[in-house]
Amino acid sequence: MLRIIRAFWRDQRGIALVLVAVMLPAIVGFSLLVIDMSRVNNLQNDLQKGADSFALATAAELDGRSDSITRGDHALATLVLNQYNFTTAPGPQNLAAAGVTRRYLRSIPATLNGVPGDARAISAADVITNEVADAKLARFVEIRVTPVGFSTIFPVSFLPGGTNNSWTIGALAVAGFSTSVCDYTPVFICNPYEKTEAAGGLTLEQAASNRDQRRRQLILRGDKFYGPGNFSFLDSPLGNGAKALEQAMAKVRPAACFGQNGVNTKPGQNAGPVLDGLNARFGLTSTYIPSDPPSPNVRMGVNAVTCKSGAVKSVTFNTPAQGTTGLTRDGCYTSGTCTPLDPAHPADAGMLGDGIWDPGTYWAANHIVPGSSPPVSRPFPSGPDIPWTASGVNAATRYEIYRYEIDHGMIADKSTSGDTGTPLCGETPISIPDRRILYGAILDCSELALNGNQTDVPVRAFGSFFITEPIKDGKEIYVELVDITGKGGRGTLDNFLRDEAQLYR
Repeated sequence: MLRIIRAFWRDQRGIALVLVAVMLPAIVGFSLLVIDMSRVNNLQNDLQKGADSFALATAAELDGRSDSITRGDHALATLVLNQYNFTTAPGPQNLAAAGVTRRYLRSIPATLNGVPGDARAISAADVITNEVADAKLARFVEIRVTPVGFSTIFPVSFLPGGTNNSWTIGALAVAGFSTSVCDYTPVFICNPYEKTEAAGGLTLEQAASNRDQRRRQLILRGDKFYGPGNFSFLDSPLGNGAKALEQAMAKVRPAACFGQNGVNTKPGQNAGPVLDGLNARFGLTSTYIPSDPPSPNVRMGVNAVTCKSGAVKSVTFNTPAQGTTGLTRDGCYTSGTCTPLDPAHPADAGMLGDGIWDPGTYWAANHIVPGSSPPVSRPFPSGPDIPWTASGVNAATRYEIYRYEIDHGMIADKSTSGDTGTPLCGETPISIPDRRILYGAILDCSELALNGNQTDVPVRAFGSFFITEPIKDGKEIYVELVDITGKGGRGTLDNFLRDEAQLYR
């Protein structure tokens, strides 16, 4: 009997069953806890991803325009549809239906006294309160997802403290939008349509999308008074001395980037640098610089030219009475009858032309059929892909004629006075056709009360302007508006853009 008792005492078979029985409540409880943690993690991820998506979609509309908040709200309501699971409500739920609130912000807290901005609460000063008047200032959006209910499987209420088995889970995201351009000339131009827009008339966006308006020449003046059409310089990593400015104006693509949320103005002496730099695009420099070659098309109605060492020493231009000229100016400039866009501002007369020039006559005089006598003009360019007319509302812009001559191999055509569009002194032209484009930031100078050196000046849009003729008589630059970035733009500046909607919190 004693031997049997000892054997039973020493027998360990079946001990695992005893241990499992003892530990079973803990194993089941831990499994339920793991499942709960997985469920709550999935729910939190769903809500946070939804908040992030809402914030990014909304922030992408904050481009500094007066309707940016309206478009942001539309994006918030229509562009994102998120579902989440594991809430107390049955079945998959729509995040927007659960409730999403937003606040538009002009800024977010920055690092202060060593405390990171992310650790600092958004203050009342950061929040846009007047969403109509201050819509242009909205740079960020805060999206808050209404907390939703979550119930645990694990009996949390059994734990000390009387914890409830359910709680709510929400999400918060802050996103912002920034637009910048690179390889841009460090100049700014005062929006010529600012006053008419304020009066409910023509806007910059409407002008950029309308050929009849783009055809109107604009005179850029380097005046210290920042009125419509006046220009000056931006603070540039290339420097702002006279030599640096000249090089920046002459460069095909200056190595400078500027953000739409804020640029720094740096006005200075500009007559000499502007003239020398911009005229390099026509090859009108006393010294040929291979790094800054002229445009492949410099047609400008030259009467006589003197060359020295491969560069232009002197040049004279045809007058209308002498023969063929280059791309002619708007008729009101010649007659002195240019009127202001807004009659309430008569001082702006002469800044913007009337868009009336004669591309048909230019074409006939500059593209005669070789060997014909008398000269016979080539057909004016037209067709389904180039719907131009010789005159009227759909008359071609000067830039369109300039590009057509390049794209169709017509640069070497001789005009009635014998000049062509090839560089005057045999310089090797650049292969980039848009060499005669001036790129610059467009600022609402009046609204900004722009004066002297200022920092973080918001940019209305970045624009491109076709230089219709070299600078001949002082510091005035005759240009045509080609395109702008953002709403109203036609996409020709997309290669310069660096658009980014990003999460900050």
